[in-house]
Amino acid sequence: MEDVNYQLSAYDYELPPDLIAQTPIAPRHNSRLLVIKDRSLHTHVIFRDLPKLLHPGDLLVLNNTQVLPARLYGYKASGLPVELLLLEPQPGRSPLSDGFSDRWLALVKPGKRLKPGAEVWFSKDGQPPADLSSTVMRANILATDASTSGRIVQFEVPEGQSLRELIYQLGQMPLPPYINATTANPDQYQTVYASQPGAIAAPTAGLHFTPELLAELTDAGISQAYVTLHVGIGTFRPVEVDDITTHRMHAEWAEVPRSTVDAIRQTQAAGGRVIAVGTTVVRSLEGAAQEVTLQPFYGKVDLFIYPGYRWRVVQGLITNFHLPKSSLMMLVSALIGRERLLALYQDAIANKYRFYSFGDAMLILPEALV
Repeated sequence: MEDVNYQLSAYDYELPPDLIAQTPIAPRHNSRLLVIKDRSLHTHVIFRDLPKLLHPGDLLVLNNTQVLPARLYGYKASGLPVELLLLEPQPGRSPLSDGFSDRWLALVKPGKRLKPGAEVWFSKDGQPPADLSSTVMRANILATDASTSGRIVQFEVPEGQSLRELIYQLGQMPLPPYINATTANPDQYQTVYASQPGAIAAPTAGLHFTPELLAELTDAGISQAYVTLHVGIGTFRPVEVDDITTHRMHAEWAEVPRSTVDAIRQTQAAGGRVIAVGTTVVRSLEGAAQEVTLQPFYGKVDLFIYPGYRWRVVQGLITNFHLPKSSLMMLVSALIGRERLLALYQDAIANKYRFYSFGDAMLILPEALV
């Protein structure tokens, strides 16, 4: 077994820029799939082959979060353009139950010009308003949030309208910065089973599924259950410490319902395997099992998984290819080992796999776990 390495530099790799996927494959289930079959063997197939790779009685657990059009563009009264990226409702309120509170934590640009007391105005067409009477919404900057360098923002909406309506009218899908927004269709940045609004980013491992593939999996005796984790800044915040064990995750809202806990227990009792679809599902399930056994869970998860972690629930994983030095690389390394993961990434690069959110996927089967 390899030595565990806790240095940030040990999770780095070089990726040719042309392998960063800008749009998904169509149909989605035709993306490529690198299958890690055991501790030494891997193969290259198509994602549509998934029903043949799993066993009847296995359980796929998916994240049904829905990405909000959380990027808003407005203006100060001076005409200065302003950008807000909504992170989560405040104060400490869960988007799982009340995703459209009128007070939010948001990242803002330009930060230096948006101090407490500033006002941001929004117009229907996204253009600078001729006068403030033509605006449809206002945001007041209340305070600075030290943990994110964001702002606590209070929205004021006209009588008879809701913030939910205005966010969906005015907001844009917050595509990752490495995706060229002029070529990507924001509608593609949503899983086909998304049903719980509240995320600022898609659980990208789920983007490969189509209704047809989900039906094929069911027909093959492979069940599906759902958790909700509203992907926030914690998933994508860079690791900025040399010793990764000192990194602290920003907490994200998650729910593991009793129906999913029951499905997992029934699967395990019958000898089936629990396969997480995406790292957000991994953190939801493992976070809900920190008190020794898996229990229904509702609250914030800040679990940081890195090599040496003792697994409690997850036996396999479907995941995309992740950014260098990211907490997601460390999570996957905890399953199959850092050296193995980096070698697999080099093979994927040599075989021209497509990387990141709209890219190809990897299936880690239980036999491959270290």
